[in-house]
Amino acid sequence: MTMASYSMSFTTGGLFLNESIQMAFSYRSLRNWQAAIVDLGQTSTLSAPKQKSMQRIGREIANRLATLSDPEMDFLAETSSRTDQAALLWLAVCRTYRLIREFAVEVIVERYEARQRHLPKERYDSFVHDKGEWDEWLAARSASTIQRSRQVLFKMMREAGLVNEGQEIQRLAISPALRRLLEEVPQDHGVFPGGVRT
Repeated sequence: MTMASYSMSFTTGGLFLNESIQMAFSYRSLRNWQAAIVDLGQTSTLSAPKQKSMQRIGREIANRLATLSDPEMDFLAETSSRTDQAALLWLAVCRTYRLIREFAVEVIVERYEARQRHLPKERYDSFVHDKGEWDEWLAARSASTIQRSRQVLFKMMREAGLVNEGQEIQRLAISPALRRLLEEVPQDHGVFPGGVRT
């Protein structure tokens, strides 16, 4: 499988939990991503000052949600568990962004398994630097871009429940129903500290 190129367009914002759930409902009804983006722009409570900002956020959310299967999308829209919803959105982010997926697998999960639960923010910087040794695009990112991407990624991880305010890595307390759903895609288990099995 060919890996997608690196990208940092996730710096548009965080996990967008409420907006993602709203778009999931819209897409299930409309079956059209562009229409779902327009619907989000018309009904969202986001404080985006300009329509272009709202469209950019909508496209970002749509790109993430498009990686979910129909059963995963249905689960996202139908469950009342915020933990499960956040876990599915973390999965969507990891499927969308190679950099985040690799950080999850190679740093977050490895540290969790080694019982090194504290996740220093500097570990992200060194991770990007190491990847940049083999990738010209990453190597060309400015220090301010890396700092911004780190800030947004750690915000996402807190919103998803992967790290707490003290930057301690946590296993997600997802429901048995979501565990059963995720067990069908074993290639994605590695993005969750502690995996998805009970």
